[in-house]
Amino acid sequence: MKTTLLLPLFAVVFGMAEGSPGAAAPRLDQPNVVVFLADDAGWGDYGRSGNTTVQTPHIDSLARQGVSLERFYVCPVCSPTRAEFLTGRYHPRGGVRGVSTGHERLDLAEKTIADAFRAAGYATGAFGKWHNGSQWPYHPTARGFDEYFGHTAGHWGEYFDAPLEDRRGHWVRTRGYIVDVCTDRAIAFIEKNQGRPFFCYVPFTTPHSPWAVPEEYWRRFKNQPIAQRATLPAQENLDETRCALAMIENQDWNVGRVLARLRALGLEENTLVVYFSDNGPNSWRYNGGMKGRKGSTDEGGVRSVCYLRWPGRLPAGHTVSQITAAIDLLPTLTALAGVARVGEEPLDGRDLSPLLLKRAVDWPDRMIFSTWNQNVSVRTQTHRLDRAGRLFDMVADPGQTTPIQDQEPALAARLAQAVEAWRHDVLGLGTGALVAKPRAKGKPRGGQGPSPVDPRPIPVGYPEFPVTILPARDGEPRGMVRRSAAAPNCSYFVHWTSLDDRMVWLLDVRTAGRYEVTLDYTCPVPDAGSTIEISFRGSRLIGKVAPGWDPPLYTNQDTLPRPDGESPMKEFRTLRLGEVVLEAGRGPLWLRALEIPGKSVMDVRRLTLTLIRPDAAVGSPKRPASPPP
Repeated sequence: MKTTLLLPLFAVVFGMAEGSPGAAAPRLDQPNVVVFLADDAGWGDYGRSGNTTVQTPHIDSLARQGVSLERFYVCPVCSPTRAEFLTGRYHPRGGVRGVSTGHERLDLAEKTIADAFRAAGYATGAFGKWHNGSQWPYHPTARGFDEYFGHTAGHWGEYFDAPLEDRRGHWVRTRGYIVDVCTDRAIAFIEKNQGRPFFCYVPFTTPHSPWAVPEEYWRRFKNQPIAQRATLPAQENLDETRCALAMIENQDWNVGRVLARLRALGLEENTLVVYFSDNGPNSWRYNGGMKGRKGSTDEGGVRSVCYLRWPGRLPAGHTVSQITAAIDLLPTLTALAGVARVGEEPLDGRDLSPLLLKRAVDWPDRMIFSTWNQNVSVRTQTHRLDRAGRLFDMVADPGQTTPIQDQEPALAARLAQAVEAWRHDVLGLGTGALVAKPRAKGKPRGGQGPSPVDPRPIPVGYPEFPVTILPARDGEPRGMVRRSAAAPNCSYFVHWTSLDDRMVWLLDVRTAGRYEVTLDYTCPVPDAGSTIEISFRGSRLIGKVAPGWDPPLYTNQDTLPRPDGESPMKEFRTLRLGEVVLEAGRGPLWLRALEIPGKSVMDVRRLTLTLIRPDAAVGSPKRPASPPP
C-alpha cells in the first residue's frame, strides 16, 4: 500500500495572519454558532439512542430538526477531544498527552476554531470546562475567546456554589448548580451579542463525577428501575447510572433554555447548534451493547452522539452514515459559516458539509485513529483493529465479540501497517509490535491517576494578563507532602509537617518586575504561625501562616459518595504574603517552611502571582535564595 494511503487526509486552508482578530467585518448572512460539549456522557445516555429511562427532549430535538452523525468518534478521555475540536488535528500534534499536571495544555503554535471565528468578526465566548491549559497564554481568552467563565482544569470538585474563574483570571464564588450557572453566562453572552454573529462554546461539566446533581433531579431517579443495563452488567453501579442520567436530564434542561432564548430573540433560524460528548461513559451503563467505556480505545470508549441543527440550511431528520470525528468539526463549521481558517498547519479532519447538505459527492474511504496511553486503535467504515491487533467486523459484530484477523489476514495486516505509520507520524514513536500497554495496578481508568508534571514550564508575567494561578495540580510535592487525592485536577497539597518538605512549580517568568504573592490555604488553629518562604532564582519572600483557618469538609456537595481518588473539598482562605521582585527566566519556584511551631504547616490549594509593576530594576535588592533540596 502506498504511504499516502496510511496518512490522514489533510485539508490545508490558509487564513488570516496572526494578530488580526476582528479584522474582517462579518457578513449579515453568516450564522451564529452554539456548540454544546457534554463531559463523560456515553452514546447510550440519550433518548435518541434508545435509552428509555432518561428523558432528553431538547437534545433529541437537535437530531430530529437537523442532522445526526451516526458514526461519530471522539477520544477516550476529556482534554484530547477538546483539543481535536479546537484545532481539527489529532491531539498529540498539539502537545496534549494527558488530562492533568500540565499534560492537557494545547501548544501555543496551534490555532483554534475560536481564532478563526474571531478573525471573521464574530463575538466569541466559552462558558464551562476548558481543560486545555490554565495560565496565559494557554488560557481560553488567549486562544480566540473574548469572554470566558468556568474552570480551566479537568474535573471540578465543587458543583454547588462553585468558585469559578472569569476572563481575567479572578475567582468568583457563584450561587447554584455549576451547569445552571455556566448556562446563565452563555445566555447572557448571547443576549449581549444578538446584534452581531457570535460563536458560543458551552462545555458542560457533567455527567463527569463527582456524583452531584440538584435534589429535584435526583428525586426522579433515586428509586427508578434500570431496565437497560451495561454491556458488562456485573460492573454496573445502578446508583451511579441513576445519578449520571439525572445529570443528563439537568443538562437537557439547560440546552432547552438556550434553544428557547435563541427562539425568543429571533435567532433560531440563523443559528447553527452542535451537540456532542468528549468520550465514552464514565461508568458502566447502557451503551448500546458496545465494548468499552471511558479510557478505552474500543468502540464504546470513543463513539459519541453528534447532532447539528441549522433550520433552513441543514435538512431535518437527515442521518449521515459515514464515519466522522471531532477533528472534522473545525473544517465543517468554518465551511458552513464561510469563515476562513486561521493557521497553516495541515488538518486531520474533513469538511463534512457536503454530507450534511446531502450533496452528491465522491467521499473517499478513510481511517479514524484513537489513542490513549500509547494504545492505538483504528476505525474504518466497516472494521475496527483494536489496540492488541484484533480485527472486528463492526457491521456484523458491533459489540466486538469475535475477532476475525485469522479470516481476514490481509485487511488486518493493512490496518496494522496504517497504525504503525500513524504512531510514527503523530505520536513520534518508532515502529514496533502493536501491543496493548497494561494498566498500572490500582490506577483508575481514563488516565486519572498520578502522573509526572509536564516538563513545559508555566509562563508567568504577561502584562495583558497579569494574574498567574499556580494550582497544586500543576506543582510537584517533595518530601512527605502529597496530594489530597490521586486525581490531581481538583486536589490540594496536604501532610506538610517537616522542614524537609517542599512544593515546587517550574516557571518561565516572561516579564521581570514586582509581583504580589497570595496563597489559598487551610490550617488548624493550634498550628498557626509557621514561617514559610517562596524563592525563585535568587529572590525570596518570607511570611507567616496566620490566622488559623480550619473549615470542615463540605457536606452539601455530593449526591453519592465520591469515587476513590477524588478530593473532598472545603473553603480555602487567601493569605497575602506580600510582594517580591522576580527576574525574567526559567527556573523552579520553591515553597518551604523555615519554622513549624505546631504539628503541621498548612494545606495548600494554589499560589497566585500577580504582576503589579514591570521592570525588576525598580525593586528592592534581592537576597540569596535558600538552596533547593
